[in-house]
Amino acid sequence: MRGLMRRFAPLLLGPALLALGSCGGNKNAEAPPPSEATQGAGPAANASGVVESEFGTPVKDRVATLGFLNKRNNITQIVELKTGESRRIGNAIIKLATCERTAPWEDPPETGAFVQLFVEERATTREKLAWHKVFSGWLFKNSPALNVVEHPVYDLWVKDCAMKFPGEEDSPAAAASTSSAAKPAGKPPAPAAPAAAPADDTPPA
Repeated sequence: MRGLMRRFAPLLLGPALLALGSCGGNKNAEAPPPSEATQGAGPAANASGVVESEFGTPVKDRVATLGFLNKRNNITQIVELKTGESRRIGNAIIKLATCERTAPWEDPPETGAFVQLFVEERATTREKLAWHKVFSGWLFKNSPALNVVEHPVYDLWVKDCAMKFPGEEDSPAAAASTSSAAKPAGKPPAPAAPAAAPADDTPPA
């Protein structure tokens, strides 16, 4: 667990400060989705303060696979987002800041994603619908108890982070081996037919 937190710790500070700076209440009940939920990938990635790792796929090219559950109808959806992208599902908006996973030589293995969840809801029946940020932080695939989305209707979790590290690509030797193994071996050569016996046993003159 110490190695996990050491790897993900540099990524926690920037997004956390960004989240704290944008927690002010929304006074306009009819306001559109907050700009922080819909801004483009470039500004979002830069503003989040994500620290680039010297190994693996660049942050801007990573793709996270998330699970999204609506508890009202028990419908689960799979959502794929690139860094900085957001997706609206009904009255909820999911935004991905970045995702990360441990390198093959690190132990224990872990996959995480920094996500934000915005929901258009009302506190009481007398109020109008308004957008609220209900979650902003890291979610971990193998350690879900470290951080959870606490909302009566929606749940969100990490399934995968598409990124590669040096050495994970197939080597040419392995590829050639796989290619030759895939080809059909063919039929073994037919045994040679036995020579026909002479008509009679009399040697030639």
